[in-house]
Amino acid sequence: MQRLLFFALLLLHSFSLQSNQPNRCFGPVRPYQSDESLTYKVYYTWHGAYVGAGEATFSAKLSTLNQTPVWHVIGEGHTYPSYDWFFRVRDVYESDIDTSTGLPLKFVRRVQEGSNRIFNQVLFNHAMHRAVSQDGVYTIPDCTQDVLSAIYFARTIDFNKYKPGDKIPLTLFLENQVYPVYIRYLGREKITTRTGTFQTIKFKPLLIEGTLFKGGEKMEVWVSDDENRIPVMINTPILVGSIRVLLKSYKNIKHPASGILSSLQHP
Repeated sequence: MQRLLFFALLLLHSFSLQSNQPNRCFGPVRPYQSDESLTYKVYYTWHGAYVGAGEATFSAKLSTLNQTPVWHVIGEGHTYPSYDWFFRVRDVYESDIDTSTGLPLKFVRRVQEGSNRIFNQVLFNHAMHRAVSQDGVYTIPDCTQDVLSAIYFARTIDFNKYKPGDKIPLTLFLENQVYPVYIRYLGREKITTRTGTFQTIKFKPLLIEGTLFKGGEKMEVWVSDDENRIPVMINTPILVGSIRVLLKSYKNIKHPASGILSSLQHP
């Protein structure tokens, strides 16, 4: 269920961009600011029926880590009480992202899913190409992200540099492994959802096959076609049924929300 709530969003952006410019991992767009908050409603769909399973919230705040200025970002997910009887979820992800490079310095995951409890911490040393977790020391390539820092990092991609069908290569450190993947840019599209009408950028990430998601280019993602690059909708099939994630609300965004063409309605 953690993947039900989060991976539709985390795998949406859970990659790092391999820039064409040497030693430069941060994209040119600066789409967020301190105290930004984005809230999503997560639906499970099966045979046309939509079940509101829970919510996920992502927030960012300027802070410091060992005297280094960082973005301290938090992703929290929970099932609704009406869904807890089936599978209760209370998950928290945290990442400290170097403001000058866009790269993660520290990642923490605290997962409560049913009777399962997981705590995981990763410290990144990008100069030494190392990631250190409780399980060991791992070699990582340039521009590697964790699954939370990558949400904010990938919003910096300048899609104007690409044409529909282009692949953007990416790298992710997940569960003590390095994954080289990509997203395929599909172009621009106006969409209407349960929460509003949006002018968007659409793409498909290459998913890592696991216990819930099928591998390949199955997930579709729409982000606002403005300077904020806010994810507004995600659709993806899972092994049984599918997941739909909709933007429910936003606060303190950095730029005018020109990609949001109508007021958000609660789904």
